[in-house]
Amino acid sequence: MSNSSRLLRLFLAFTIFFLAFHFRTPAWSNWGNFLFWLIIIISSFLILTEIWAFHKIFRGKRRRLSIVILTLAWFSLSISTASQVKFLLTKQTVLNKLTAETPAPTAPPAPPAPPALTTPLKVANLGKHFVIGYRDFDELQLLVEKQGIAGVFITNRNVHGKTKAEIKQEIQTLQEIRKNQGLPPLLIAADQEGGIVSKLSPPLTKLPSLGRIIDDDKSIDQQKQKVIEYAAKQAQELAEIGVNLNFAPVVDLNKGVKIVNDKYSKITRRAISENKEVVAKVALWYCQTLEQYNVKCTIKHFPGLGRVNTDTHIAEAELNASVEELMNDDWVPFREVMKNTQAFTMIGHAKLMAVDPENAASFSHKVVTEIIRQNWQHNGVLITDDFGMQAVYGSKDGVANATVKSINAGVDLILLSYDKNLYYDAMYALMTAAKEGKLDAEVLGKSGERIDRLSSVIK
Repeated sequence: MSNSSRLLRLFLAFTIFFLAFHFRTPAWSNWGNFLFWLIIIISSFLILTEIWAFHKIFRGKRRRLSIVILTLAWFSLSISTASQVKFLLTKQTVLNKLTAETPAPTAPPAPPAPPALTTPLKVANLGKHFVIGYRDFDELQLLVEKQGIAGVFITNRNVHGKTKAEIKQEIQTLQEIRKNQGLPPLLIAADQEGGIVSKLSPPLTKLPSLGRIIDDDKSIDQQKQKVIEYAAKQAQELAEIGVNLNFAPVVDLNKGVKIVNDKYSKITRRAISENKEVVAKVALWYCQTLEQYNVKCTIKHFPGLGRVNTDTHIAEAELNASVEELMNDDWVPFREVMKNTQAFTMIGHAKLMAVDPENAASFSHKVVTEIIRQNWQHNGVLITDDFGMQAVYGSKDGVANATVKSINAGVDLILLSYDKNLYYDAMYALMTAAKEGKLDAEVLGKSGERIDRLSSVIK
């Protein structure tokens, strides 16, 4: 065998070794299965090739190189197989548990009992804490039938090439299942901010971002009607296809922070204004208008990304500001909308360093329980930003522990919008925590009440 051939195999060995540790990461979820089989095929080829070559080489550097390639290929095969098997077993365990607890179609649904320390939690009660994205509609439909989720996130990959009527029909199919189960409608969520985040355009009209329609040279009060008309247009189109929850508006203040490696966050392009009063008024008008069309708004991303200099999609991030400074500035729009609407609040993944430097806000007890639930006495629905982001997935807690922490902190809904496979890990983590008595039954009960109360007024 030539040196170039052997070096190529060494390169392949190192490549698949790297892939074996990363093929299940959310960023690669589109190609996860393809990468798994690629690792299996290449590692098997390398193992067979090097075993054959090993017997032809009796000594020297070539034999040592062959051992290196064999070792890398063997570990790649073992690691990837173990990871895939673990995921499949986790998924099957969750589905089996859901199946065991799902009432027969002809049986009248029993009213859900509030969780208690002495009563085992049903998986369906845990399922109401998840909103997930999807790529396979049949798999999504199965989870709805098994009462494994509370909501669905739809985005461009789900609507590409479809008409409004086709999208509406798919949503109605899911809602009909819920109706037959005697359950409130699913939350059908979208990320239709306008501007660069217009995930349902086309087929919906692509509008500019809210910040683009505001004229800084005019009084904001004089522009109220313009904001209302904008929100009405957006809400009407969302409601027409069956979307009842929009992940907008962005109420992070535009602090002009430039992030070096900003692939997805781009808050300066999405924020309404740097002026807290302007943002508060525009966000309030927007949310109040959406509610007239039975579409809930979502203010995001508490505790605020305007001052953060890292994109939480790709890395952990820190918010370095005092609570007093944030209360007087960044949090004004959040509090104004919280007090005057039924808006959902999205909790972001930046660490609020003055309060909890160890945990992202989305699973921080100090941020969620102590600030929002206790100090502010806010009893509205809280939803996390996508738990597939690196700030959570790559944290020391990972998705599983972060999910348990988040629910125990008083967050109501865990969003898994990009990589739906993470749902099974997160659900399994809650199942295990419930079994081991590690879920706060009182917090979970109040959360269930909030979700049920909001769900009862959603159409």
